[in-house]
Amino acid sequence: MEARFDYYGSATGQKFAKYINSAGKASEGSGVPYATIQLVLLRASQINGCGMCTDMHYKDAVHAGDQPERLNLVAAWREATVFTDAERAALELAEEGTRIADAAGGIPDAVWANAAEHFDEEQLAGLVSTIALINAYNRMNVMVRVPAGNYKPGQW
Repeated sequence: MEARFDYYGSATGQKFAKYINSAGKASEGSGVPYATIQLVLLRASQINGCGMCTDMHYKDAVHAGDQPERLNLVAAWREATVFTDAERAALELAEEGTRIADAAGGIPDAVWANAAEHFDEEQLAGLVSTIALINAYNRMNVMVRVPAGNYKPGQW
Protein backbone atom coordinates (compact mmCIF):
# COMPACT_ATOMS: atom_id res chain seq x y z
CA MET A 1 0.00 0.00 0.00
CA GLU A 2 1.18 3.50 -0.76
CA ALA A 3 0.15 6.62 1.07
CA ARG A 4 -2.10 8.97 -0.84
CA PHE A 5 0.36 11.71 0.03
CA ASP A 6 2.90 12.52 2.74
CA TYR A 7 0.51 14.08 5.25
CA TYR A 8 3.17 14.38 7.94
CA GLY A 9 5.54 15.93 5.39
CA SER A 10 3.14 18.80 4.72
CA ALA A 11 3.39 22.00 6.75
CA THR A 12 -0.24 21.68 7.86
CA GLY A 13 0.14 18.00 8.78
CA GLN A 14 3.29 18.72 10.78
CA LYS A 15 1.64 21.60 12.61
CA PHE A 16 -1.47 19.56 13.41
CA ALA A 17 0.61 16.58 14.60
CA LYS A 18 2.66 18.90 16.83
CA TYR A 19 -0.44 20.31 18.49
CA ILE A 20 -2.27 17.01 18.81
CA ASN A 21 0.85 15.44 20.34
CA SER A 22 0.93 18.32 22.84
CA ALA A 23 -2.70 17.63 23.71
CA GLY A 24 -1.82 13.96 24.22
CA LYS A 25 0.72 14.91 26.87
CA ALA A 26 -2.16 16.09 29.06
CA SER A 27 -3.09 12.48 29.87
CA GLU A 28 0.42 11.55 30.97
CA GLY A 29 0.57 11.28 34.71
CA SER A 30 -3.12 10.43 34.99
CA GLY A 31 -2.21 7.23 36.83
CA VAL A 32 -3.37 4.78 34.17
CA PRO A 33 -0.70 2.08 33.83
CA TYR A 34 1.34 2.28 30.63
CA ALA A 35 0.41 -1.29 29.73
CA THR A 36 -3.29 -0.42 29.95
CA ILE A 37 -2.81 2.66 27.78
CA GLN A 38 -1.08 0.52 25.14
CA LEU A 39 -3.94 -1.99 25.19
CA VAL A 40 -6.44 0.82 24.65
CA LEU A 41 -4.37 2.32 21.82
CA LEU A 42 -3.98 -1.07 20.17
CA ARG A 43 -7.66 -2.01 20.41
CA ALA A 44 -8.97 1.29 19.02
CA SER A 45 -6.46 1.06 16.18
CA GLN A 46 -7.59 -2.48 15.37
CA ILE A 47 -11.24 -1.43 15.29
CA ASN A 48 -10.48 1.55 13.04
CA GLY A 49 -8.31 -0.51 10.71
CA CYS A 50 -5.28 1.72 11.22
CA GLY A 51 -2.33 -0.47 10.29
CA MET A 52 0.24 2.17 11.21
CA CYS A 53 -1.09 2.64 14.73
CA THR A 54 -1.70 -1.09 15.24
CA ASP A 55 1.93 -1.74 14.27
CA MET A 56 3.21 1.08 16.48
CA HIS A 57 1.29 0.26 19.64
CA TYR A 58 1.93 -3.48 19.40
CA LYS A 59 5.67 -2.88 19.02
CA ASP A 60 5.79 -0.22 21.75
CA ALA A 61 3.95 -2.55 24.14
CA VAL A 62 6.34 -5.44 23.42
CA HIS A 63 9.31 -3.09 23.78
CA ALA A 64 7.96 -2.01 27.19
CA GLY A 65 7.78 -5.65 28.30
CA ASP A 66 4.25 -6.78 27.53
CA GLN A 67 3.95 -10.31 26.18
CA PRO A 68 3.19 -10.86 22.47
CA GLU A 69 0.84 -13.72 23.43
CA ARG A 70 -1.22 -11.28 25.49
CA LEU A 71 -1.22 -8.58 22.83
CA ASN A 72 -2.30 -11.08 20.19
CA LEU A 73 -5.48 -11.59 22.23
CA VAL A 74 -6.49 -7.94 22.42
CA ALA A 75 -9.01 -8.32 19.60
CA ALA A 76 -10.59 -11.21 21.53
CA TRP A 77 -10.20 -9.71 25.01
CA ARG A 78 -13.67 -10.81 26.16
CA GLU A 79 -12.76 -14.48 25.75
CA ALA A 80 -9.12 -14.17 26.85
CA THR A 81 -8.03 -14.91 30.42
CA VAL A 82 -4.86 -12.81 30.32
CA PHE A 83 -6.35 -9.41 31.17
CA THR A 84 -7.14 -7.95 34.58
CA ASP A 85 -10.61 -6.65 35.39
CA ALA A 86 -9.29 -3.08 35.14
CA GLU A 87 -7.77 -3.78 31.70
CA ARG A 88 -11.06 -5.30 30.60
CA ALA A 89 -12.92 -2.19 31.75
CA ALA A 90 -10.47 0.03 29.85
CA LEU A 91 -10.76 -2.12 26.71
CA GLU A 92 -14.55 -2.00 26.91
CA LEU A 93 -14.50 1.78 27.30
CA ALA A 94 -12.09 2.05 24.35
CA GLU A 95 -14.36 -0.08 22.17
CA GLU A 96 -17.49 1.84 23.06
CA GLY A 97 -15.72 5.20 22.67
CA THR A 98 -14.33 4.16 19.30
CA ARG A 99 -17.68 2.84 18.09
CA ILE A 100 -19.63 5.77 19.50
CA ALA A 101 -21.43 6.35 16.19
CA ASP A 102 -22.86 2.83 16.38
CA ALA A 103 -24.68 3.55 19.65
CA ALA A 104 -27.44 6.14 19.52
CA GLY A 105 -27.00 6.93 23.20
CA GLY A 106 -23.21 7.05 23.27
CA ILE A 107 -21.37 5.12 25.98
CA PRO A 108 -23.77 2.88 27.93
CA ASP A 109 -24.04 3.72 31.62
CA ALA A 110 -23.03 0.16 32.56
CA VAL A 111 -19.77 0.49 30.61
CA TRP A 112 -18.98 3.80 32.30
CA ALA A 113 -19.86 2.41 35.74
CA ASN A 114 -17.58 -0.57 35.17
CA ALA A 115 -14.70 1.72 34.22
CA ALA A 116 -15.41 3.95 37.24
CA GLU A 117 -15.10 0.91 39.53
CA HIS A 118 -11.47 0.48 38.44
CA PHE A 119 -10.30 4.02 37.72
CA ASP A 120 -10.56 7.30 39.63
CA GLU A 121 -11.59 10.57 37.96
CA GLU A 122 -8.05 11.52 36.91
CA GLN A 123 -7.54 8.09 35.40
CA LEU A 124 -10.90 8.26 33.64
CA ALA A 125 -9.93 11.65 32.23
CA GLY A 126 -6.67 10.07 31.03
CA LEU A 127 -8.51 7.19 29.39
CA VAL A 128 -11.08 9.45 27.71
CA SER A 129 -8.29 11.70 26.42
CA THR A 130 -6.28 8.74 25.16
CA ILE A 131 -9.29 7.21 23.39
CA ALA A 132 -10.15 10.54 21.74
CA LEU A 133 -6.55 11.08 20.64
CA ILE A 134 -6.02 7.63 19.13
CA ASN A 135 -9.29 7.89 17.23
CA ALA A 136 -8.10 11.18 15.73
CA TYR A 137 -4.76 9.63 14.75
CA ASN A 138 -6.45 6.54 13.35
CA ARG A 139 -8.69 8.64 11.18
CA MET A 140 -5.83 10.75 9.82
CA ASN A 141 -3.72 7.70 9.00
CA VAL A 142 -6.57 5.73 7.44
CA MET A 143 -7.72 8.66 5.29
CA VAL A 144 -4.28 9.16 3.75
CA ARG A 145 -3.38 5.44 3.83
CA VAL A 146 -0.21 5.62 5.90
CA PRO A 147 1.50 2.24 5.35
CA ALA A 148 2.29 -0.05 8.27
CA GLY A 149 5.19 -2.32 9.12
CA ASN A 150 8.24 -0.10 9.32
CA TYR A 151 7.73 1.41 12.78
CA LYS A 152 10.60 1.07 15.25
CA PRO A 153 9.76 1.24 19.00
CA GLY A 154 10.12 4.75 20.33
CA GLN A 155 10.36 6.25 16.84
CA TRP A 156 7.64 8.84 17.51
